[in-house]
Amino acid sequence: MKLKNSLVLILLAGIPVLGMAQSAPFSLEGKIGNLSALAKVYIDYMDNGVSHEDSTILVNGAFTFKGNVSGNSYARMALSHEGKGKPHAIYSPNADAIYFYFGKEKVKISSKDSLSNAAFSGSKVYDEAVAYNKTIGGSIMELTKAVNADFAKGTPEQQKDTAYAKAVDTRYRQNLKNRAEKQLQFAKDHPNSFFGMVALSEAAGGKVDVPVIEPIYNAMNASLRGNDTGKELGQRINAMRSTAKGVDAPAFTQNDVNGKPVSLADLKGKLVLVEFWASWCAPCRAENPNLRKQYATYKDKGFEILAVSLDSDKAKWVDAIAKDQLPWIHVSDLKGWNNAVGRLYGVRAVPACFLVDGSGKIIATDLRGESLNNKLAELLGK
Repeated sequence: MKLKNSLVLILLAGIPVLGMAQSAPFSLEGKIGNLSALAKVYIDYMDNGVSHEDSTILVNGAFTFKGNVSGNSYARMALSHEGKGKPHAIYSPNADAIYFYFGKEKVKISSKDSLSNAAFSGSKVYDEAVAYNKTIGGSIMELTKAVNADFAKGTPEQQKDTAYAKAVDTRYRQNLKNRAEKQLQFAKDHPNSFFGMVALSEAAGGKVDVPVIEPIYNAMNASLRGNDTGKELGQRINAMRSTAKGVDAPAFTQNDVNGKPVSLADLKGKLVLVEFWASWCAPCRAENPNLRKQYATYKDKGFEILAVSLDSDKAKWVDAIAKDQLPWIHVSDLKGWNNAVGRLYGVRAVPACFLVDGSGKIIATDLRGESLNNKLAELLGK
């Protein structure tokens, strides 16, 4: 039942970050006990749609990150106490990772033993985020921690019982629903607030309820709608219309692994599965054997796969293609969650896919496993 950090990160990574017109310096100064030697801290943050990462060792518990941001940024910071590397610091059972907002500020982070217990000072943005999360019922990470604690209350026998696990999950889903409702109200009540737009973006999710979300969005301050968070949400709203069944699939061109431009229009006349994935996405990689099988079965009958990667590291992207033996067409702009095609199609989680017929119209979405196999058999199995 325990939710994996990697699954939560899929949700969090999709949260775009508001950017302003001019960049300004920031500093994050930390003091975690007296850690030194092997201890290393890592940070990943987004600024106006561009991802950044950095790392540094601790000296007598102290570390500093400096840079420039154009607005409020969302960050993940992880501490490897024993120098076992970034993945261990983020994903291990004893991971010491935190998620927070910061701005053009001098932020102090301090704790006697870990990032998880750290206190923040000097950041108005952080304080506003804390107040916002309190209003809506907690952050995703806080709700995830709560559901894991809820499940852990059960006896070993209860934890093996599917009914017990389902009851815990039902409570968690209800908490998420309550949170989304509070976020919508927060956005309505704070049309000029950065966190008002964050609230609306999170509440909208991947499948935007346009009649509900669009009026609130249109009432938000124009400067918020014009920055990266607002632009991305606007693209998601538009994508609900432009990627509906029966409409022409949005046209795009992106480079393949060799830097050669590939257009969706180049595949006109074929049945094309536009598949959004990433090397780091476990569910995507798990589906690849099935895609290989379907591709081998139907490629000579006019079936093609155009895979759009949300990777940012080319080496990892290319390595995954080779390891999974994926013989179809692969493209990416290596901008991670800000992949231009992903944003055009309103993709907020992977895997995601759109089946496009020979005339260029979308005829199905989110097919995988048996649902994909059955659809291909229906269309091409004669």
